[in-house]
Amino acid sequence: QVQLVQSGGGLVQAGGSLRLSCAASGRTFSRYAMGWFRQAPGKEREFVAAISWNGGRTYYADSVKGRFTISRDNAKNTVYLQMNSLKPEDTANYYCAGKMAGEPALAAPEYDYWGQGTQVTVSS
Repeated sequence: QVQLVQSGGGLVQAGGSLRLSCAASGRTFSRYAMGWFRQAPGKEREFVAAISWNGGRTYYADSVKGRFTISRDNAKNTVYLQMNSLKPEDTANYYCAGKMAGEPALAAPEYDYWGQGTQVTVSS
């Protein structure tokens, strides 16, 4: 069993930056592909970014490419999402997710564990 505990987030003005963190319990974190998703009110949960078990491969939604960076520190059992040049349309509840086997995925149902979510609000 893996637990994912998120931190970071909050309120920021457009153009600003935030960093989200997701700390995992358990010794098998380094084997997991990790992802970040977000969900705005009245909308489906959408893929934001994902990273392979060793950080060698990263994937991004077109809407965040060039602005967001996903990274991980397996020694700290933590994955990060650095968000720069934030826009009001980035406002959502952000979730980290862990996938036990294989490559990172873009579809939420393929992930096995989820963080509790953290709100990001970008004001115009």
